[in-house]
Amino acid sequence: MVCAAISVAGGPATSLSRRPALGLHSRRLLWARATSQYTYTMSRVAPRLSSTMVGAPTPDHDEARAGVKQALISLSDKTDLANLGNGLQSLGFSIISTGGTASSLEAAGVNVTKVEQITHFPEMLDGRVKTLHPSIHGGILARRDQEHHLKALNEHGIGTFDVVVVNLYPFYDKVTSGAISFEDGIENIDIGGPTLIRAAAKNHKDVLVVVDHHDYPALLKYLQEKQADPQFRRMLAWKAFQHVASYDSAVSEWLWKQTNSGDTFPPSFTVPLSMKSTLRYGENPHQKAAFYGDRSLSLVNAGGIATAVQHHGKEMSYNNYLDADAAWNCVSEFENPTCVVVKHTNPCGVASRQDVLEAYRLAVKADPVSAFGGIVAFNTTIDEDLAKEIREFRSPTDGETRMFYEIVVAPGYTEKGLEVLKGKSKTLRILEAKRSGKNMLSLRQVSGGWLAQQSDDLAPEDITFTTGSERAPTDSELSDAKFAWLCVKHVKSNAIVIAKDNCMLGMGSGQPNRVDSLRIAFRKAGEAAKGAALASDAFFPFAWKDAVEEACENGIGTIAQPGGSMRDKDAVDCCNKYGVSLLFTGVRHFRH
Repeated sequence: MVCAAISVAGGPATSLSRRPALGLHSRRLLWARATSQYTYTMSRVAPRLSSTMVGAPTPDHDEARAGVKQALISLSDKTDLANLGNGLQSLGFSIISTGGTASSLEAAGVNVTKVEQITHFPEMLDGRVKTLHPSIHGGILARRDQEHHLKALNEHGIGTFDVVVVNLYPFYDKVTSGAISFEDGIENIDIGGPTLIRAAAKNHKDVLVVVDHHDYPALLKYLQEKQADPQFRRMLAWKAFQHVASYDSAVSEWLWKQTNSGDTFPPSFTVPLSMKSTLRYGENPHQKAAFYGDRSLSLVNAGGIATAVQHHGKEMSYNNYLDADAAWNCVSEFENPTCVVVKHTNPCGVASRQDVLEAYRLAVKADPVSAFGGIVAFNTTIDEDLAKEIREFRSPTDGETRMFYEIVVAPGYTEKGLEVLKGKSKTLRILEAKRSGKNMLSLRQVSGGWLAQQSDDLAPEDITFTTGSERAPTDSELSDAKFAWLCVKHVKSNAIVIAKDNCMLGMGSGQPNRVDSLRIAFRKAGEAAKGAALASDAFFPFAWKDAVEEACENGIGTIAQPGGSMRDKDAVDCCNKYGVSLLFTGVRHFRH
């Protein structure tokens, strides 16, 4: 204490260091005087400090804690706090609490002992230090089956805690609520809370730790019935560590952004996932599955299917989520009113029109067989007229059967539009989604690891379409090529799309070679392919007697492809031979 006082004061230490060295006798004399003065001063000051200290204990306070059931409660989110406090008190618990939590408990009629009365030390450093004290953590971490632990507690007058209920500063909400200074962000990083949670979770055999207000009823029931279920304790401990891990991941992600390193890929990172629902099964009935939401800071307000609101229909399945995501990502690319129909994550029909009803009809007609049982997505609000068209539209294949869909996705619905759609089918899933964000980190699992990449956000306006052939495309051909290029980006490789007048006419996807995909696309498009635009997601490796010549022979008007092949000149020569315009994009759109 003397050294600390000198260090804080600063002056005496500095002045002493400049004086001549003292002899042994003189030093001993100074020490004796200092010790005497310190003893005298403390004898006068200590009683005053004790009597004026916030929450100063009574002389027998520590003894009174022995054998008493104690619960420590320190909460930022005080939901259901009154019920918890009164419930614990009725079960004979002594409640120890901090700051605002203690005030809320007292207001609810709960008797509270403040932490300062246990630690004999006030809150300090603007609340940074409250519970970081051996009198608290000793009572949490002590093992009841270890005699020497209990002996140590008794020697220091520390009582044990049986229940610890803590949740953390709302760091996530603070840093995602808008502009926040670096200093404010730092001050919202909880230190004492995670420490309490980790300590209680580690010693869960003796301490029940709760971090979620939804668990309060189960906790009170467990205590009331005097249960001895180790699995319940382990579950609470797991939840506690998971809570802290999620919290720390948010802090880590936020701090990484504050480094301004400009590096998209940090050396390591954690993805905080929270289960939103269990699913009936996975891709197939023999596979179990669940759906998780990603609570990464970068995805706040990002939109997409994960945050979509379901207004009607059966619960979503694993495949429903995949297909709805594919449909929504595709339709979100377009600015004009657009309809996209998806089957097995591939768009089988896409059309843009000022009249969205016409866009819907054209998108379905592109491949009505595939559209049946598919997912329909719009980038405009669905009103009553569009809803009636969706409900009543007959299959173009026979003109009689009403089209059946698994899901309808849109950014919004009018009241009447939603009412009409609900009448189409009890099972039709009706989703309302926000436009998906850009510049996202895309993750994909492989055996034993993960692949990470930036999302493919390039739009036609970001790309320079360079004419490689002798004939340049007309304005309408260039428009068709850009539309086809935007569509092919969302088709599984190898991908070919044929389009005209802002409407997909045919597509081929997922074939090991590009020629087969091209032939499938032409088979779908039929005679309508003449004069249309063709887009390929990657370059053509060969030209003569291959895909390019076959496309030209089928009457295609314009071809858009990335280029970059050693055989690009052959492709150019072939297009020149048939009078077809060839556009190089310089950008590839593989999708696996």
